[in-house]
Amino acid sequence: MSIKSFHPPQRVLMGPGPSDVSPRVLEAMSRPTIGHLDPMFVSMMDEMKALLKYAFQTENELTMPVSAPGSAGMETCFVNLVEPGDKVIVCQNGVFGGRMKENVERCGGIAVMVQDEWGRAVDPQKLEDALKANPDTKVVAFVHAETSTGALSDAKTLVEVAHRHGCLVIVDAVTSLVGSPLKVDEWEIDAIYSGTQKCLSCTPGLSPVSFSAKALEKIKNRKTRVQSWFMDLNLVMGYWGGSTKRAYHHTAPINALYGLHEALVMLQEEGLQDSWARHQKNHLALRAGLEAMGLNFVVPEADRLPQLNAITVPQGVDEAAVRNLLLSDYQLEIGAGLGAMAGKVWRIGLMGHASNPRNVLLCLSALDDVLGRMKAPIRRGVAVDAANAKLAG
Repeated sequence: MSIKSFHPPQRVLMGPGPSDVSPRVLEAMSRPTIGHLDPMFVSMMDEMKALLKYAFQTENELTMPVSAPGSAGMETCFVNLVEPGDKVIVCQNGVFGGRMKENVERCGGIAVMVQDEWGRAVDPQKLEDALKANPDTKVVAFVHAETSTGALSDAKTLVEVAHRHGCLVIVDAVTSLVGSPLKVDEWEIDAIYSGTQKCLSCTPGLSPVSFSAKALEKIKNRKTRVQSWFMDLNLVMGYWGGSTKRAYHHTAPINALYGLHEALVMLQEEGLQDSWARHQKNHLALRAGLEAMGLNFVVPEADRLPQLNAITVPQGVDEAAVRNLLLSDYQLEIGAGLGAMAGKVWRIGLMGHASNPRNVLLCLSALDDVLGRMKAPIRRGVAVDAANAKLAG
């Protein structure tokens, strides 16, 4: 057997993640590896914490990247804040609310589900009603930006409802961080997690998290030990804490953290509000082109997530065949539907480094060609002009 080095093709990643990685991030990751307790690395860790605080808009002392993907960030929040017997209300409007339920139950908690239609925002009144019916609830959990559907919920209002009933709040911001307005301190979010592979323009494998003082108080005063040794924040804080003396917990993914540091430096250079505005502007151009073509969004405009666009597959079109042709003919990746939406939608991402006018126009032009070849019921030759008009406006 003679296996040679792997050289991946150059793709344009416009699916639900990972998104395109900035060349600056890839270059940063190629720099020399140093020890995870090296004073220079510890100094970089402090810079990264400060940059993550900016991204999350928080002063939370415990703001750091978990050394694993966004799913581990989710689990870190649940295993630290949910104890056996705790009642947790989980708002579900897509696939990832279901994963929250799974986490609650594996922690020994009792999950009370508040269901909303897939493709719609979480209804604050339904949460209010559930909290009144379950006054012993300890935690409320919801997804800010549901990646499976492209729906954006009103996190500020949902947190206010939960706090009125004395609950801590866990928020999934995997797809929303730096792509949509998110203000952890102003909205008083207790625990939040995200991922590096979406709007941060970084590689997969790290999960930024942030915990409020109230959440830390709960963690420090648990009646039971955290079931996960690796994710126990009482231990992790010794490594990511504020003191100059760091206690060894695990060998951090050093070069991956170089990449995240560079991505956050780039965010600082662009400006957080400008990042939010860029994602919105490119979404509006993509929307103009798709609607000119005759394609429809799954999510109503008021609930729509700019960086993840769920599009209904036209009648009679083989959605997988379209994705395969985009990949083979244009090196362009878009996403399929998940769960109840499998086979019914495409998910087009405009996240991070991939959120730019060139990608918007490439995607529209490629869809026009591929759908035209398939004799799909679309209006041909109008999408790119519509998007260009929006970009110029």
